[in-house]
Amino acid sequence: MDAFDQITTTLALTMGVAWASGINLYATLFVLGYLSNTGNIDLPPDLDIVANPAVMGAAGLMYVVEFFADKIPGVDTGWDTLHTFVRIPAGALLAAGAVGEMNPAVEMAAAIMGGGMAAGSHATKAGSRVLINTSPEPFTNWTASVLEDVAVVGGVWASLHYPVAFLIALALFILLMIWLLPKIWSGIKKVFRFLGSLFSGKSNAPSNPEP
Repeated sequence: MDAFDQITTTLALTMGVAWASGINLYATLFVLGYLSNTGNIDLPPDLDIVANPAVMGAAGLMYVVEFFADKIPGVDTGWDTLHTFVRIPAGALLAAGAVGEMNPAVEMAAAIMGGGMAAGSHATKAGSRVLINTSPEPFTNWTASVLEDVAVVGGVWASLHYPVAFLIALALFILLMIWLLPKIWSGIKKVFRFLGSLFSGKSNAPSNPEP
């Protein structure tokens, strides 16, 4: 039973930090550092660095920037696009660090799975935001942003304290993601086709014939 608990705890932390990083990396880092410094969790040695005050300060500062950028329609999409190159590699590194001091093959496997999980959660968030930004009012955007932040904090906490429940919820999220991503991609293509037709319509508008 102890072995099962150890496996579920490690797997929940590994996938939890990767999933959360794909949505909000800076909140993930700050929460991990805070929980470690307050004695709520004992992080694996390779993740102890996130409890460093300098790392927490940088993560907290960037979270404040993201908090506001993430609530401005259009700006949030640009922010997400840039963070494609940040969240996914960071998710892979955090997942590798979460498995602790194991052999390189296990760490590599964790990095691969973590990178894939971070990519999936990031694509779901970023794609959803593109569609939400088509709404004429900003409140849907703000609501989505706040719910994402709450989900990240709650998800990281649950992965550490209720690993089995978190893994079940994560499995449901993966099923939802598999169903949702093709629909999001289809919606995004429609949005860009519509924008393209607007620009082409303006540039190719026929001139009025001379009398």
